[in-house]
Amino acid sequence: MNSLNLVWLRNDLRSYDNVCLHSAIEHAKRTASQVLVLFIATPDTWQLHDMAAIKQDFLRRRVLQLQQELAELAIPLLAIEGSSYADTPQIFAALSKRFVLNVFLQTEYELREQQRDAAVEQLVLSSGGQFIRFDSQCIMPPGAIRTQQGAIYKVFTPFKRTWLSALHSQGVTCYPRPKTIEQAALMLPEFTPMQTGDNSSVDWPVAEQDVLNLLRAFCREKVANYTNARDYPAIAGTSKLSAYLAIGVVSAAQCVARLQMEMKDSWQQDKSGAEVWLSELIWREFYKHILVAYPNLIKHQPFQIETNGIRWSNNQALFQAWCEGKTGYPIVDAAMRQLNQTGWMHNRLRMITASFLVKDLHIDWRWGERYFMSKLIDGEFAANNGGWQWAASTGTDAVPYFRIFNPTSQSEKFDPSGEFIRLYVPELRHLQEKSIHWPHNNGLVLAYPAPIVDHAVARKYTLELFAEVKNRYEHSANTTH
Repeated sequence: MNSLNLVWLRNDLRSYDNVCLHSAIEHAKRTASQVLVLFIATPDTWQLHDMAAIKQDFLRRRVLQLQQELAELAIPLLAIEGSSYADTPQIFAALSKRFVLNVFLQTEYELREQQRDAAVEQLVLSSGGQFIRFDSQCIMPPGAIRTQQGAIYKVFTPFKRTWLSALHSQGVTCYPRPKTIEQAALMLPEFTPMQTGDNSSVDWPVAEQDVLNLLRAFCREKVANYTNARDYPAIAGTSKLSAYLAIGVVSAAQCVARLQMEMKDSWQQDKSGAEVWLSELIWREFYKHILVAYPNLIKHQPFQIETNGIRWSNNQALFQAWCEGKTGYPIVDAAMRQLNQTGWMHNRLRMITASFLVKDLHIDWRWGERYFMSKLIDGEFAANNGGWQWAASTGTDAVPYFRIFNPTSQSEKFDPSGEFIRLYVPELRHLQEKSIHWPHNNGLVLAYPAPIVDHAVARKYTLELFAEVKNRYEHSANTTH
């Protein structure tokens, strides 16, 4: 039986800097064997994971685009329509009947993904093949950044310091795009071809070169002003690369390499735009490291376990108003409508809306975490969970529970002219700059809802909720000892 080097893509949908693809091609050259790239759509599992419809479409569009890009290199990409992760062993079993498989894949960190991969690995190995994993989601793989005592960092700042030290000592390497290879057509079993999506993500280009151009343009033209511009949602001051990082059209290593190339030494200057953007990439890795070290997070447990005792109100009507952008707080409503309409939300607004849900409406952060995943084109479990637990003061290195965003002052500070609010809350477009942040003092705006909560009252109650839990936990700890 012939050997086949199978590159199993999931969230690494690129030809540049793809260690799995690079290694499979090199192995094929040494052994005079062939290369096949595989992607399996699993919409039932995606639904189970609350994957947004726009992200599902984004994935499908990118796979079909990558299929064309790899065809130019004479590398076939087999895109299969499955149902759930449970279908994957059957697909590999069918391929194993015709080939001895050398499977090249990128390690994934979530629980169901690990279980899926373990089942496929067992099947491939029992059929005489190889299962070759590469830990390439992060520049510094989980477990590689530790304290001097060998422990996992729970606080970001020392993690970042050690991460940067590792970067300085080992640098960052990106694999080039493969060259065209020569191989005969493969005789493959019959599979159901992957379906196309609903085109809901059409505003997001999916050609790899277009994405690399976005990265290059950001590093050349915008990153220098990132420190100042990133907090203002009416300004196009962020990279908008999060969706591409989420499905691996571009890698974190490519981002850092391009940043270093374009910004020379300024990427190391404290508080420079380049250094602040690099910090965001490191935060992304920090949350992946935390997820691997504390797998209970994937089961929706808080990092600070005592916060499980918080008595959330979980008012369904208030939650629905938050979801629909009808809270009566203009910046919150504009942000939620941006999410619902575009599948993306500005990072400053993610913090504001999360704080509002948890600390103004007293709704369990897990409700918001799940809603975001169901809408975000850039939804990733580790980053989404980490962000929500940070805002809810339940996570590692989270914002202190007594730091509570005032949505009105946040609005006045970060959307001073009301430009962003006017874009998504058209019923307030006629208001002047001063009144648009709090339109309720100027007579009724009939088309806009009254505020669903009093921030000052809600803030006081939040402090009581957290203090109650902290006191109970400390009392229990003292009693135990």
